[in-house]
Amino acid sequence: MKKRALITGITGQDGSYLAEFLLKKGYVVHGIKRKSSTFNTSRIDHIYKDFHSASNFFLHYGDLTDSNSIVNVISKIKPHEIYNLGAQSHVGHSFEIPEYTSEVTGLGTLRVLEALRFLNLKKTKFYQASTSELFGEKPSKSNSFNENSPMVPRSPYGVSKLYSYWITKIYREAYGFYTCNGILFNHESPRRGETFVTRKITMYFAKKILGSKEVLYLGNLNAKRDWGHAKDYTEMQWKILQQKKPDDYVIATGKTTSVREFVNECCRYLNLKIKWIGKGVNEKGYLIKNNKKELIIKVDKKYYRPLEIDYLKGDPRKALKKLNYKLKHNLKDLVKDMIVSDIEHFQKNS
Repeated sequence: MKKRALITGITGQDGSYLAEFLLKKGYVVHGIKRKSSTFNTSRIDHIYKDFHSASNFFLHYGDLTDSNSIVNVISKIKPHEIYNLGAQSHVGHSFEIPEYTSEVTGLGTLRVLEALRFLNLKKTKFYQASTSELFGEKPSKSNSFNENSPMVPRSPYGVSKLYSYWITKIYREAYGFYTCNGILFNHESPRRGETFVTRKITMYFAKKILGSKEVLYLGNLNAKRDWGHAKDYTEMQWKILQQKKPDDYVIATGKTTSVREFVNECCRYLNLKIKWIGKGVNEKGYLIKNNKKELIIKVDKKYYRPLEIDYLKGDPRKALKKLNYKLKHNLKDLVKDMIVSDIEHFQKNS
């Protein structure tokens, strides 16, 4: 009998990669999508077009703010594995819509777990997509965060994810469910949302190569993040649910890169020369060509968060060892993958 998997947030970056991965593993994949007046399935449309996959791929309308829809879908499918990837996942936006973020990203997890308890699906394995935003300031005793580091979130998104993290542990310990947290640090890909900083940067340079004269506005250029590739991280999500005992894992690369350095890496790939002048909000990036300067990057304070986390670096040693996994992509691979995809996108749609 084929395994059945249910993915919330299937139309997102991770959901689409995970659906592809599980279909290749022979799963029957079910996804939950919100009802919308516009189509929001662009990341998974290609799966529908593949006849062989389509017979094992199904979408259901549901919403993490609606308990009945969650119970109905889960009771119908009775999945072997649930991957709860659905969330309002933009940290900056969570300051503007904190209540909605809490409903979806926090209580949404509880609704899925309660559905499992109500339906008594004790054999169903549950994966919760947790985040590096659980952590706050740089740890005092080490330069990276692991599974035992203090969790002091600095945004409504982080607080909501912290609730989800702990309620997942509670259902494991109180009721004996197989529930796990994957504490994923930043992971990007060509399918990353266009409002996230890495995708803003790669899209900008793709348009620049094609002749754009626009200026790119960014926030805190000094913010350092541990950036990995979503393809690696979704495979590790699956590996987490294949272990004998449920547990929680930090998924990261163990390396940090500032926003400024991410820009520099894009320029290196495209053989562009960039020069930074100024400091703080007055810092600007100039493209240097034929001894001439062209202003291409400015800092805009509106892209700063009310509370900034300047440094996030994960310690993935436990995960890499216990899951027996070696990361297949580095930062250069990631930048190349994103820029090439964005250039192809703009060429196709020009």
